[in-house]
Amino acid sequence: MAIRLTLDIFSGRLNPQIVLTDDQERELLNRMRPRKERLTRKELLPAPLSILGYRGIVVEQLGRPSRGLPKSFRVANGDLIGDDFRDRASDENVELFLSGTSGPFQVLGLGPEFHDRVLKEIDRYRGLREEWRERRHQWPRREHCRCAPLYEPAWWNNDPTLLGCNNCYNYSTNYRTDNFAQPGMASGVSHNTTCPTVIPAAVADGLINTATANNRCPAEGHLVALVMAPGYDYHWYRKGRNGYWTHKPGGTPATNVDNIGNLIPDPRTADRGVYTQFCTFMIVMHGHIKLKGPYC
Repeated sequence: MAIRLTLDIFSGRLNPQIVLTDDQERELLNRMRPRKERLTRKELLPAPLSILGYRGIVVEQLGRPSRGLPKSFRVANGDLIGDDFRDRASDENVELFLSGTSGPFQVLGLGPEFHDRVLKEIDRYRGLREEWRERRHQWPRREHCRCAPLYEPAWWNNDPTLLGCNNCYNYSTNYRTDNFAQPGMASGVSHNTTCPTVIPAAVADGLINTATANNRCPAEGHLVALVMAPGYDYHWYRKGRNGYWTHKPGGTPATNVDNIGNLIPDPRTADRGVYTQFCTFMIVMHGHIKLKGPYC
């Protein structure tokens, strides 16, 4: 018996992942034991998934599922969320236990600064759940950018491989690789989580840096935008045919709204959570890029 945990927090980078066995597994299962009590209206509030930043911890039971828990589910804000399953963990602070400097994820050597940041993100996400509301928007239909991709979220969201193995970089370039593409990997160019290193890595893949685009559609290809959570992660948006922007945070569903549920006329003014630095606009020339990733 074993449990695989994925800390769902990044968009461009691979999420931290560990496997627990024996005593650690038993302790975690005990902490996540469903309360089996009637949930309050507040506890039934949806946990927003397609946002930038922390989105919960994905739990996969690699053997026979423990009694009362599905084989795969997500714990977020103390909620246990799976297909046709919703309950509350007996230890409502189980995420803090897992993600702190003394928790199981510390074996990955991510450092105290990273763990402190995760704990702040968990607290931010708890508040976001209480504020989050699904909003009805008037989605523009007229064509502003004739060469840009259509917003077709079902194509990215309804297949498990497409959903989990293609990240924001895949989505923004409209290029499926099924291996969580990383800027520069197909070209042998490395980068870290800074604008000056990710930009040339993307250029090596065939993207065209167009810092002066100022949110204007190109005559050919389509416009994308790079933003950064400095020293932490990067994220990409793409401009659609109707002039609005969409994105896909990591392995979560593609969406047309920002972190507070608003449409995105300009990624520079969108609510991006911890991705506070706007790096640049770039152009994707269709059929002229190459992408590669390390995952799936």
